[in-house]
Amino acid sequence: MDSLTPILPFACFLLLLLIPTESFLVLCFYSVFSLCFSFLSSSSSGVLGATFTFVNRCEYTVWPGILPNAGSPKLDTTGFELPRDTARTFQAPTGWSGRFWGRTGCIFDGSGSGSGSCLTGDCGSGQVECNGAGAAPPATLAEFTLGTAGGQDFYDVSLVDGYNLPMIVEGTGGSGLCGSTGCTSDLNLQCPAELRVGDGSACKSACEAFGSPEYCCSGAYGSPATCRPSIYSEMFKNACPRSYSYAYDDATSTFTCTGADYTVTFCPSSPR
Repeated sequence: MDSLTPILPFACFLLLLLIPTESFLVLCFYSVFSLCFSFLSSSSSGVLGATFTFVNRCEYTVWPGILPNAGSPKLDTTGFELPRDTARTFQAPTGWSGRFWGRTGCIFDGSGSGSGSCLTGDCGSGQVECNGAGAAPPATLAEFTLGTAGGQDFYDVSLVDGYNLPMIVEGTGGSGLCGSTGCTSDLNLQCPAELRVGDGSACKSACEAFGSPEYCCSGAYGSPATCRPSIYSEMFKNACPRSYSYAYDDATSTFTCTGADYTVTFCPSSPR
């Protein structure tokens, strides 16, 4: 809304005292009506934002986790159960940013005592709700920043913290490139022994496995010029070319769209 529009009603009132004509009265009425319509439209768009639909095509139950970034509001939930072949939808306001991931192998007793846990992607809350906690790596992450006032959304699927299950993100109803992104390959089957978790339930990043600066893009390796792809991140990239494979993998891994709704699908390639 233009910064001058809030003073239109007051300007009209003053001018009506000086020029009390019927035509000017109509003009003022139209100006105030347009101002109200503009305000309601901008308020509506600020509330609506984007719709996120989570779909589980895995052969097992997935417990998605949701973590808003600092300054972003909590959505309807911070974690929930998504049985096989089901879907659930949430609304996020414009300007929202945060991440989604899938937890697997979870056991919760339903008492809310906080004694539950998940085999992969656990957020440490001990409950279905993550309550502001993020995923313990390794976990496949979908990351979003929704635009404001008609601006672009930015989104990606990241394997920087490792991988635990296949995931893709698809945008619908938006304008711009709006490409789908994610990882449909089962990296757990390709995971090198030195990155493998337990019986193969997840695949660590080289940073988590070895902790050295060249793999973590830290210290002397903390810039795009000094932190280069490793043999491990290249393995991730070859299997999932649209996903982030290491910290500075922006050029082929960040996607944009304007005014879209998004579907996050777990195990998109599972046979049906």
